[in-house]
Amino acid sequence: MSLAQIELLETWGLKLFFIAIFLLIGLAIQDVLKRGNVPKFGRYVVWAVLFLGCSGFIAKGIIEAMWEGAGVG
Repeated sequence: MSLAQIELLETWGLKLFFIAIFLLIGLAIQDVLKRGNVPKFGRYVVWAVLFLGCSGFIAKGIIEAMWEGAGVG
């Protein structure tokens, strides 16, 4: 394997790792919300915060990819 292929594999592995971590965090939060009998408004707030954090991370990745493609970074 060439160095470029190894770097590509590491990049995709890291992205998949973060996806798995976000999924596990979501499942843990869902379990805590069910066991804690949290009201609906509280559940909406928790899921909104989780969604905004995840979407910010995804936006960061897209911006980095665009900058690297354009030769900025």
